[in-house]
Formats: sequence, C-alpha cells, structure tokens
Amino acid sequence: MKLSPSLSDWRISLPWPGPDTHKHQRGRLGVVSGRAHQTGAARLAARAGLRIGAGVVRILCPPDAAAVIAPAIEAIMLTPFGSVEALTEAVEGMDAVVIGPAAGVTDATRANVRALAATGAALIVDADALTVFEGWPQDLFEVLDRDDVLTPHEGEFKRLFPGLLEKGREAAAREAAKRVGCVVLLKGPQTLIAAPDGRLAVNDNGTPWLATAGTGDVLAGMIGGLMAQRMDSFDAARAAVWMHAEAARGFGPGLIAEDLPERLPSVLGALYDARS
Repeated sequence: MKLSPSLSDWRISLPWPGPDTHKHQRGRLGVVSGRAHQTGAARLAARAGLRIGAGVVRILCPPDAAAVIAPAIEAIMLTPFGSVEALTEAVEGMDAVVIGPAAGVTDATRANVRALAATGAALIVDADALTVFEGWPQDLFEVLDRDDVLTPHEGEFKRLFPGLLEKGREAAAREAAKRVGCVVLLKGPQTLIAAPDGRLAVNDNGTPWLATAGTGDVLAGMIGGLMAQRMDSFDAARAAVWMHAEAARGFGPGLIAEDLPERLPSVLGALYDARS
C-alpha cells in the first residue's frame, strides 16, 4: 500500500507493542451498548478498538442486551450493568470508554455519560450521547476534560453548538473545542479535528465510500482503541480519521461498516513498515 506523503506527525506517536508487551499494557477499552435491539453499533465500535490495538476490549450493556451480544463476540468481553453505580464499577481500571453509538436518546444515557466522566477514563462521546444533551449542552461540557473527544457530524454539532457553523466549519470547530475544553472532531467530506489550545487538523484523504450506516461507530471505536493505548487524544483522533478513510479507500465500492475493521491490519501494516 502506497502511503500519502502528507501523512501528519501523528505517525511518530502510534503505539506499537514491544517484545515484552502484554495485553493490559496495550490498554483497556470499554464500549457502552444500547438495549437488546440496538447492539450492532457497539459491536462495530468494540471490534474496531480491538483491531486497532487495544489489548482488552469490553462491551458494557443493559442486562436485556447480554443474550444478544454474547453469541456475536469472541475476543471481546461482556459485562451487563443495571445501574449507574454498576456501570461505574465496571469501568474501573479502563483507560478509555466509547459511549453513544445506538446508546439511546434517554435519561439513562445522559446519566451514564456524567457517571463515566467521573471515573478517570478518557471518553469518546458520539451519536446518541451527543444528541441527548440537545438543549442542555452545558450539562455535558461541564463534566468533560482535555483528554475527551466529541465526534459529531454536522447535525449533532448544530444541536450542541447552535449557530456556530454560520462562522464556517474551521472557525466553528476551533470555537467548539475551546468552549468545551476537549478535542472536537467535526465529521464530513473534510473531517476537522480541533484541540482546545487552537490546533486544527484537516483530514486530506476523505472518501465517499464512507457514506454508509455504521462507519461513524467504527471511527469512534478506532479513536477509543488508540486512546486506550495512551495515545494523546488529538493525535489519536487525527490518526483514526486518516486510517478510517484509508481502510475505506482500499476496499472501494460496496463497502459496509463491517468491512472497515477487517481492513485495518493492512493499513496498520503499511504504517508499521514505513517507520523511520
């Protein structure tokens, strides 16, 4: 695979295992699932996190979803939780947690986000976990810190930052990251990654093959998998966006979200071989 000459400096930060590395040193990632009829998105995110190198990946699910998820996973672990307190206990020791993919736009999701923010795990807040704070964005912003990442598409961005996109996408992303105090990844044909200190990255290898359901869930899991390996949040977001697009480009027409994690080994292999 030919690598783009415009690859950013995130390459030097990619976490590669050494000869003595064991699974817990490669990071522990949690992914919160929705209810029994909404489990596919979390499974996509979890598989992507595992493929990108997280040593241990665990899906955290409502009790009614456990019987659905269990037959569909192998190396990924599973822990049901029935309360906010049980969720907090389940994520003890985790490095990063993805919440939002098909989590449900419910009071429970809002409470789960706030509880997770107090655990010390870095958060990747996506999809329903963004939408659920429409009308109350400050309730989300006040619990986040610089290690967290928000991953809205433009519709979700507008719900959290009404009117901000009128300034233009780049200015809006920068202002949003500054306002929230964490990394904001604004998805689109040219995905933008903004840090709260004013840094802005524009992804340069977008592809229309990603315009299909579930690809955003995969991206959230990829970011989470890199962050679980203690990669800086801004670098992890930049790296995941580029690899996500590169995996899609390598597959081409007919891509569905399930294909993306299976393309990651070839993308990672090319990056590994190109180390200088």
